[in-house]
Parts: sequence; structure tokens; C-alpha cells
Amino acid sequence: MMRNQTIRHLIVPGWQGSADAHWQSHWHRSLPNSARVEQADWLTPNREDWVAKLQRNIDSAPCPTILIAHSLGCITVAHWAAQAPAELLGRVQGALLVAPADVQRSNCPSALQNFAPIPQQPLPFPSQLVGSDNDSAASAARAIELARDWGSYVTILSGAGHINVQSGHQRWEQGFTYLYRLQNRVDQHRLRSA
Repeated sequence: MMRNQTIRHLIVPGWQGSADAHWQSHWHRSLPNSARVEQADWLTPNREDWVAKLQRNIDSAPCPTILIAHSLGCITVAHWAAQAPAELLGRVQGALLVAPADVQRSNCPSALQNFAPIPQQPLPFPSQLVGSDNDSAASAARAIELARDWGSYVTILSGAGHINVQSGHQRWEQGFTYLYRLQNRVDQHRLRSA
């Protein structure tokens, strides 16, 4: 579906993983050169373990990579980018960050609290954040704040919930629009850097 077949799409699920009906699983089956981060423990996530697993996945293939993260996966990407070695950071061409989970919110499940605080430094690659105005995991204002911290372009959808199966986003074909926009920014970034 992407113009550049050499790009690897790395799916980064959030807490409890992405079931077969989840849009991330559909995209994994649909996108060329796609891979998926499989965490050892989806139910009681440990920040260091999740970040290390993401790093091993990025390190396992020397090709340019676009990260496609959901929920706690977005926070994992931010933690990874804050401490990753330069040679691995250079492999990541961009990140699509969907419905980031605000692990600093007052009603955050205790299983996720070890991911706080959320890194605030800009991501060193182009990124597109997609949030929702009725997501219980992060308010629209908080999603915009995270996007500002990370240097991400931001889109806030109306009534999209947590952009998962429960909110009716099984295939989420509309989401490819944001992936294409990100790819265009990646291409522009590459041209400017050349």
C-alpha cells in the first residue's frame, strides 16, 4: 500500500496486545514488509522490558522502519527514542502514534504506571499523532500536549474513543490516510537532509 516497498512497517501494540480483529492486526496483514513487536507479558507490562523488546525488533532488520504504535505502544516508542543509540534511531524514518495512553492521568491503571513519567523531548524523526476527543486513555488536550512535546503533527478525531475494536475500529481504513501523510513527511525530510 505504500509507495516505498523497502520501508519496513513495525507494528507496536499497546497494553493487552492487539487482538486479531484490531486494526493493527489488519494492517500487519495488509502492509508490505510488516513485522510486529510481540511482548513477553501483555497484561503486566514492564517499561524496561517493553523498550528493550522494541529495540531488539528495530535492531533485527537493518532497513528503514516506520513505527505504527497504539496506546501504550506510543509511550514505549517515546521511552525508546529518549535513550536509543544513534545508529538505531537513524533506522526509524517516522512514527504513527495512535491514541497514546496518558500513563500520568489520575485514573491510570496501576499496571501502566511504571511507564510514567512520559518523555517530553522531541522525537528525532517525523511523527503523526492521532487522538480522539472522547478517549478515556488521554483527553484531546493531553494528546495535543504530547504531540507538542514530541514535535508530532496532530489530528484529533471526533467520537473515535480509544481507536480500537471496542470503539469500532477493526480495519480502520481511514487510518491509512495518516500513514500516507506521514510517509510524505518522511520523504520530504529525507529530501531536505540529502
